[in-house]
Amino acid sequence: MEARKRLIAALDVDSKEKALDLTRILTPYVGMFKIGMELFYSCGPGIINIVREQGGEVFVDLKIHDIPNTVSRAVKKLTGCGASIINVHAAGGKDMMKAAAQAAEDESVRMGKQCPLVVAVTILTSIGKQELNNELCISGEVKDQVHHWSLMAQDAGLHGVVSSAREAPVIKNTCREDFKIITPGIRPAGSAAGDQKRIVTPLDAVNAGAAYLVVGRPIIAAPDPAKAAAGILQEMTAGE
Repeated sequence: MEARKRLIAALDVDSKEKALDLTRILTPYVGMFKIGMELFYSCGPGIINIVREQGGEVFVDLKIHDIPNTVSRAVKKLTGCGASIINVHAAGGKDMMKAAAQAAEDESVRMGKQCPLVVAVTILTSIGKQELNNELCISGEVKDQVHHWSLMAQDAGLHGVVSSAREAPVIKNTCREDFKIITPGIRPAGSAAGDQKRIVTPLDAVNAGAAYLVVGRPIIAAPDPAKAAAGILQEMTAGE
């Protein structure tokens, strides 16, 4: 897959106008746009189709986490809205993830369209071992929990996980070959980490086996977002 199609720009803004300005600028460099909670809650589900009309696919990042029936209904609606990737939270359990996968499949068949990727969020990249052990009361290393939830997501019929690239090798070694790894916490070489703890560079993420890279602030907060996105594409392919 070419680098552009693997790069997802996070539209972490609060208005349709800001989102559309970014999509117009970034479409030549980015294959997909992430609509997270801020934009989705500001504009509603209609923003999915508005962004798609600009030429980019959409990853709806709501980290859905509820009882299986509620999650099933939510995933069905997002599938109907045209999302290419939908995420749920692995902490919701296997039954919840199964319900999400089945809802996406059923709605896609009903509509005669391609099924979106349904993926599970594992451990947020803002969480390190200390927070995992002391605040969430989950013992062990971050990579062990990510590994456990990744296997559970695979068993539930999901298409992949959201995980730091630092844990990607253990996922690649134990999950099926087509199991997708989507990596947030991407920071170009030399940039600030911000509130992220488990960050990696674009090239490191690619080398670790990430299928998609999600980049937010390094692109959208840059003085020249297009130049920033082009630089990330260049970093992604530096090893070729």
